[in-house]
Amino acid sequence: MTASASESASASTVVRIEPLRTGSFRLDGGGMFGLIPKAMWSQWTTPDAQNRIELATRSLLVESRDGLVLIEAGYGDKWTDRERAMYELERRTVVDALAEFTVDPRDIAHVVLTHLHFDHAAGLTRAGDAGPTSVFPNARIHVQRQEWADALANKSTMTKTYFRSHLDPVAAQMELYDGACAPLSGISLIPTPGHTWGHQSVLIAGPDMPVLYAGDACPTTHHAHPAASLGYDMMAYESMVSKLGILGRAAREHWRVALDHDPTRSFARAVEQDGRLVLVPET
Repeated sequence: MTASASESASASTVVRIEPLRTGSFRLDGGGMFGLIPKAMWSQWTTPDAQNRIELATRSLLVESRDGLVLIEAGYGDKWTDRERAMYELERRTVVDALAEFTVDPRDIAHVVLTHLHFDHAAGLTRAGDAGPTSVFPNARIHVQRQEWADALANKSTMTKTYFRSHLDPVAAQMELYDGACAPLSGISLIPTPGHTWGHQSVLIAGPDMPVLYAGDACPTTHHAHPAASLGYDMMAYESMVSKLGILGRAAREHWRVALDHDPTRSFARAVEQDGRLVLVPET
């Protein structure tokens, strides 16, 4: 399915946006901050003995005219004890988070993903007796066509981030797009390439103000720094351009910014301070 470019949608179509903490994990601090030296980033966040920093996985639950929409699916539960120890994966998933809002995964009508790395998309499937099965069997899953193709081909410098076992069981549920579009009421997709070629951000026309889910274009408040691109980014310069562009719009147009990996904050506001964009956490 290909949609025409559009980023306009009526705020009245979205009645509720709830942040979901779907788990926590740890990744190498140097990998998360790229060119930023440890002497600098270690003042922002404290690494453990293995140089890993604490991160969260966060989703959004959106209630709209199109039904219940989930933004991002987290890392799921299909992990060995060795893999859990490597990333210090919390035994918590998006299913646990939805249960706290008395939402059954079968009631989710749509899932929108920024990209298909394991910490964002592995939660689409769960282990079953005959192999992985869909967690959201009644949902359409929305992603850029480029991202889907790259994920199936494992096109990444990271060999363990795209997994066919997470993706093949939901292939029939996919809706694929070529660029900016508004596929759902109150929800627009904005290409933000850099972290991956097909990375997209999600703009939600909330009942009070727009909410931007920037995904790994800007995963924590600290990543508003221009040079704080992830070492995992496929295109570092393009990642910086995408980030500054989307945060600039957030500042000018007064969007809330939802943070996918910030360990303590779900939302922030983009503002200009001393000639540079920063993210100020909401209290």
